Amino acid sequence: MTDPSFRPAGGACWRVHVDDDVAVALRVLQPGERVRVGSSELTVAETIPSGHKVALHQIECGHDVRKYGWSIGRATQEIAAGAHVHSHNLATKLGGVADYCYEGSAGHPQRSASERTFEGYRRADGRVGTRNEIWILSTVGCVARTATRIATIGTQRFAGRVDGIHAFAHQFGCSQLGDDLDRTRALLAGLARNPNAGGVLIIGLGCESNQLAALLDSIPSLDRNRVRSFTAQSTENETEAGLQALEELVSIVAQDRRVPCPLADLTIGVKCGGSDGLSGITANPLVGRITDRLTQAGGTAILSEIPEIFGAERTLLARAVDEDVFRQGAALVNDFKRYYLDAGQPVHENPSPGNIAGGITTLEEKSLGAVQKGGRAPLTQVLRYGQQVGHGGLALLESPGNDGISSTALVASGATVLLFTTGRGTPLGFPVPTLKISSNSTLGAAKPHWIDYDAGRVLSGVSMEAATEELLALVVDTASGKLARNEHNDEREIAIWKGGVTL
Repeated sequence: MTDPSFRPAGGACWRVHVDDDVAVALRVLQPGERVRVGSSELTVAETIPSGHKVALHQIECGHDVRKYGWSIGRATQEIAAGAHVHSHNLATKLGGVADYCYEGSAGHPQRSASERTFEGYRRADGRVGTRNEIWILSTVGCVARTATRIATIGTQRFAGRVDGIHAFAHQFGCSQLGDDLDRTRALLAGLARNPNAGGVLIIGLGCESNQLAALLDSIPSLDRNRVRSFTAQSTENETEAGLQALEELVSIVAQDRRVPCPLADLTIGVKCGGSDGLSGITANPLVGRITDRLTQAGGTAILSEIPEIFGAERTLLARAVDEDVFRQGAALVNDFKRYYLDAGQPVHENPSPGNIAGGITTLEEKSLGAVQKGGRAPLTQVLRYGQQVGHGGLALLESPGNDGISSTALVASGATVLLFTTGRGTPLGFPVPTLKISSNSTLGAAKPHWIDYDAGRVLSGVSMEAATEELLALVVDTASGKLARNEHNDEREIAIWKGGVTL
């Protein structure tokens, strides 16, 4: 969708696809200003903020408006050439569930030799971590503060012996029923299995719905030598019990060493948060190129945020490697639409206020920009919430678009590095290194303590190919131990997707 030969340096606006009806302002455009778009010129009719859309020609009321070569909605009034195209004159066309027709396999990922390696921690099951940490998980929110206290004391007591000791607090695990409780358990089980956790301490209370024994039984492949657990109600001093467990785990985990690993052993999660009108032409397609490079080398990328592919799902499903993957993906999208409809909500209740301020008008537009993070890689697998990713290719993972919930889900499914694009900025980080990639240089300059890479530089002379090489080098360095900004800032959180009643 995004032109791979993207060369916007010095331009005032950018038409993403040759068939588009709009262009994106790369800076504020003033009324009466003449701007060049491709081989033609356009007179700007009114002020167009940076990241917002300008009409390339007159658009009749009721006609589709195209960006990325696809419809992003329908004009609600006549739009003059050079006019601002936004929520006052453009509306979504999205409705309910849809029928999807399988049109053949996209084929499996084409492997290409890569000599690039990273220094990772190879686990007993063959998976590779990018960190060698001890994670403390709680079965229920009642002992979340206990877990945090143990992590704080443990960090001081065992400083320098492992890459880190971190507790991940949440408020769930009790007063939940059925599928809702199962999802909480699956999410925590997935976190316990992440290869970045060289050791895991799981603390229960004792009377909660999410019983410790049931949680442990749901992780049959866990290396039990690297797990310690207890319930606080049956322990005389839970803090001392936790510190004793940490001492045992540290003695094991501290023996691990980084070894050279091929890119085929790397699993990344791709995510966007606080997008703007430039996200779909700078940061997201740049991350898409990393997805392509990684999957071509045999590695794995996970794409989530299902509500933020509504309107763009056909472009993704068309890349399914076989009919079974296609059917699973189509079912996942429609199931998520029913999730909204069953709650009496429209499927298009998106973009967010920040997205709109940044120039994104409809969910179709947001989605068409968001799926760029998946590059052109074939879709090899579809995962339900809490499921573990298989090896190789692009995976589609069930989760909402919420930053905390979807990023946590990516980690629980096996991502060991997250690539998080943003046009508005956030300090938020997650259990694994979370590289923040800004869509515009204004954000990159304003928040250098949040942003790891400024993709807005492709608007001012850095080629997309050069940016790809730079970002890939940063990903490899991060996987090999270089700290991401969220790690420097000690920003590590989890969020669990709750969907059922509370007792």
